[in-house]
Formats: sequence, structure tokens, C-alpha cells
Amino acid sequence: MLSSFSLISLLGVMLGVLVLVVVMAVYSGLERNVKERLLGFTPHVLLSQIARSPDALMTDWTAAAAKAKTLPHVESATAYVSDNVIVDVQSWQRPVLFRGIDTSDPAQVAGIATMLDLENHPASTADLGIDDRVIISSILAEQLQLGVGDKLRLYSTRNFEEVMRAYKATENPPVREAFAEAWKTNTSSLACAWKADGAKFILPFNAYRETYAAFETILAEDIREPEHELLASILIAMDSSEKDDTAQVFRFTAEANSEIEKAIADLNATDAGKMDGETLKGLKSVVLPKEAEVIGVYQASQMAVTPDLFVPLPLAQDLAGLGQAVQGIALRLDDPYNAETFAAEARQTLGDDWSLVTWGQQYQAFFSLIEQQRGMMYFMLSFIILISAFSMMAVMFTVTIQKRREIGVMKALGAAPGQIVRVFLYQGMILGTLGAILGVGLGRVVIHFRGEIQAVLRGIGFDPFAASFTGFTILPAHNNPLEQAVFALMAFVLCSLAALVPAFFAARSDAAKSLRNL
Repeated sequence: MLSSFSLISLLGVMLGVLVLVVVMAVYSGLERNVKERLLGFTPHVLLSQIARSPDALMTDWTAAAAKAKTLPHVESATAYVSDNVIVDVQSWQRPVLFRGIDTSDPAQVAGIATMLDLENHPASTADLGIDDRVIISSILAEQLQLGVGDKLRLYSTRNFEEVMRAYKATENPPVREAFAEAWKTNTSSLACAWKADGAKFILPFNAYRETYAAFETILAEDIREPEHELLASILIAMDSSEKDDTAQVFRFTAEANSEIEKAIADLNATDAGKMDGETLKGLKSVVLPKEAEVIGVYQASQMAVTPDLFVPLPLAQDLAGLGQAVQGIALRLDDPYNAETFAAEARQTLGDDWSLVTWGQQYQAFFSLIEQQRGMMYFMLSFIILISAFSMMAVMFTVTIQKRREIGVMKALGAAPGQIVRVFLYQGMILGTLGAILGVGLGRVVIHFRGEIQAVLRGIGFDPFAASFTGFTILPAHNNPLEQAVFALMAFVLCSLAALVPAFFAARSDAAKSLRNL
């Protein structure tokens, strides 16, 4: 029969293994489920064209997608658009991240459908279509008090640069006044330098170069859009001329000459007030927001950064100011966990003009954090079993003191020190084995009934795993038999080592003193 001290030691080992099994299973479950959600909408591999300009876009993306589909292991290749936008709901504004969804790709739609929060928003659907519809995160829905069927306005942040440039231009005087000296000098010089040459007009090299450079400098400044168009037309007409190196002149057609003189005349007669009115009127198409309907709410998790909005691809292109272009091609593979190998092979096939970024690289910081936290949890929770082993060592020392007469009798009857050691070592091994088996078994039971346990905790007002944080109503968990076997083996080894120390001292005790109860 086990003594009360032994039962306490057994209970300590069992609880240590139980806690380690439950926590690591939950951690593994959270990681697996978050990855599954990310893979529901994240490209397994993002294909984009390398360009000198960071803002370069893919205009002929359909051809690139068709080429990408021919690569092995590629199931689909669709357009990728992601940017930020400002959401306005009843004068509440906040910047959010949106992701475009190609609704012609069933895999993307199905991935979004699995994320919908049907418990709190049963009317949610993933049927975005091509209209101005959006699916929002549960975090955004809670912050802005939104639900299915509500309306919101979306202001593209790409508009602001154009709006600010237009407003800034209205503060400046007209070109003929802002650059009065240069404008008067060059237009007068140009008017005097024109010479008729049959049906054409000619300009000397010096006059052409001076006026062209002056107009180009003015064009680069913040000027009103109508003046910008007139100056651009002058430069285009000058570019259309024919260079005659022999005569040291540029030859213009009568139409080009007439277009240049008309543009200069118009710039000399511009009305700043009228131009400002046209500019501000034209800003309506830039500033006016897109009004969209919320058709679904998905359960977001604060453990990983996910888009606040999912929108149809045409709406995403409008909000990002891309027109018909996209930022890249989203590739979905038959095995997303083979993305690194696929990317390495695809780089050799496609060449150096293409960039391939895997989903693991996109979320590298998140996965690194997960690994660090996992290692920290292993380290911290292992101390629970170590403390249980020290507790067992203290119990075994107590037992050796209680059994010193029995130890003396055994030694007097000829028991060898190794036999004495084995008696206590076997007791520690038995306690370690029982504690490990019970800990793993009860841990798996707790994992199996974790939903009911959470419900009980919520009933008493205590919910350490709120769905608003984890993104899951029932805490996910994943049993790893190999990992749990390692926990059990670790408990067994530590308990055996803990029993070995007091057993060694018991074997070295003096039999005569033990029999005299000294």
C-alpha cells in the first residue's frame, strides 16, 4: 500500500505531466488552426515582377497567371491586391487593411467561408460577387458596432496625395505670374525665333533647347492641372519635330507650330478662379467614397494579423488606384507546406525577373514568435515536473528515516548495498511510471472535454481563453502522441533519479546504529 507521502508525490508528478500535456496540446492546436485560417486567404506563393520602381504594377497579369498555372503543383493563379483604406461609419473613421478576393477562384471563396462567425452573425455569407460588398473582421465589427446588412464608406488613401497636390496648386498664381521672368523671356524668344521654311517652320538649336528646358522645369512644379495639360501639349509638339543637324535647326509642321502658339496664348489668358473651380469640381470623383454593404463577419484572432476587410477584386483595384492592374499573382499549391521547395524550383524556371515570396516568409515574424513562445513554455512547464521530482526526493528521504530499522535488519541478514538501493529506486520508478501514465491520460481527458470545461468557466464568469482574443469559440488542441510520450519519459527519468539519491544514503547507513534506533 502507498503511504500518504507517496500519494502526495504521485499527485505532484501527475499534475506536472497533466499541465505540460494540456498546455502544449492547446498551443499546438492554436498554431495549426491559425495556420489553416491564414492559408484560407493568403497566397501560398506570391508571384510578382521585379521592377526598378517600387510602385511598378502588373498590367498584363492574365498572361502571367496563365504562365504560372503551367508550373507543377499549382492549382490556381489569381490576382493579388492588398492595401489600406479609411473606413467611415457614422463619422467614426479609422484606417484598416483590406485584401482583394478573386471570386472566380472557388478555393479563395471556400477559405473565407470557413472563417465566418456564424454563431454571432448567422446571416454571414462569403458571396462577395463583383459588387461593392465586404466581409469584415469580428474585431472591426465590435469596434464600429457593425453587423450583416450595415453600410460603410471607404475612402481610398491613394486619393489624398492627388487631393493635396490639387489644393496646393490652387494657392499658387498662374504660370505666367509665378514664373513671370522666365515665361516672358522664353515665350518672346520662341515667337521671334520661328521662321517659315516652305510649308514648315524651323527653330534654331539654341532657341529650341532653351525654351524646351524652361517649359520642362515649369512642368515639374506644382501647377494647376489645366496649365499642366497645356504645357505638356507644348512639349509633345516640340518632341514631334525633325532634327536637321546640317542646318542646325528643328523642323515643325504647320499643325505643330499652330498647336504650340495656341497653347502659349491660352496660358497667357488663363483665369485662376475659373481653373480652381474646375479643379475642385473634378476632385469629386477623387474624394467621394465608395459605399459598401457588409455581407459577412469572420472570426478574427489577435494572435495573428489578418485583413480587416475582404473585398471583391474590382473594388480592391479601385480602392488601391490600380485600374485594371494588380500587385502580383497569388498562387495556390496542392500542398502549401511544400511552398519553399516549389519557390526554389520556380525561380529557376521563371528566371531572375520574377520574385516569389512564400506564405512562410510573409508570416516569418509571427511563426518565429510562436516558436519562441513554445520553447519558453517547454522550459517553464518542465520545472513543474522537476519540482515534483524534488518533492519525491524529500519524501524518499523521509521514508529512509522511517524505515531505518528495516534497513538495519536487511543489512544484518546480509543484504548488499545494491539491493537496498534497488528497493528505493524501484519505488521511485513505480511512482514515476504511475504519475506519467496518469498525467498523460488525464491530460488527454481534459483536452477531450475542453469545450465543456470552458463552458463551466464562462458560467462562473471566468474565461481565460476569450474568443475575441483567440478567435475560437472552443479552444483548439492537437494531441501529439510522440510529444506526450517524451513528457512521460522525462517524468519517469526525473523521478528515478530523485529516488536514487536517498537510496544511496540508505545503502551507506550503519546496520548496528540502525538496529539501536540511532
